[in-house]
Amino acid sequence: MTQFKLIIILALVVLTASNFAWPPKKKKRKKNKTHILANQTGTNIGDIAPNIKLKSPDGKEMNLSDLRGQIVLIDFWASWCGPCRRENPNVVKAYNKYSKARFKNAKGFEIFSVSLDKSVGPWKSAIAKDGLTWKYHVSDLLYWNSKAAALYHVNSIPMSFLIDENGKIIAKNLRGIQLHQALDKLVEKL
Repeated sequence: MTQFKLIIILALVVLTASNFAWPPKKKKRKKNKTHILANQTGTNIGDIAPNIKLKSPDGKEMNLSDLRGQIVLIDFWASWCGPCRRENPNVVKAYNKYSKARFKNAKGFEIFSVSLDKSVGPWKSAIAKDGLTWKYHVSDLLYWNSKAAALYHVNSIPMSFLIDENGKIIAKNLRGIQLHQALDKLVEKL
């Protein structure tokens, strides 16, 4: 019996020692997932923009992913937001100028407006009053609890993301002339 115990103890010592062998075994490094996923989804420049799937003021479901192939400005705003409303003429000017432009690698330019409104009435009224003539207006009418705002880490508005034809974020929070300058770099011919 003592010989059997001695064999068991020796086996345990050998197994334990092999775990602490010197020099220590090099563990295989796990590859960094962000390195592997060159096209990861996120909200940083270079990331693929997460899809937004919400309803229009008329209740029609709209998907950001339906706009692949185009340059898209994702514009977070609300009817009650003074700075947003003051920025809207610039966004309208950009839409009117670039929606007819020819781009180097994209089929066109579109705006995907995401409203942080609470009710459809003021939202629709602001769209009409500010001349936001593009067709992609969406909201879940959850105010600051908007799922899209949470997905994009939006904690102040206006906030925007410019995405390329592949859905990759190429610029963030462009306002005024900065929006036009960023779009000018992508245009082949106006």
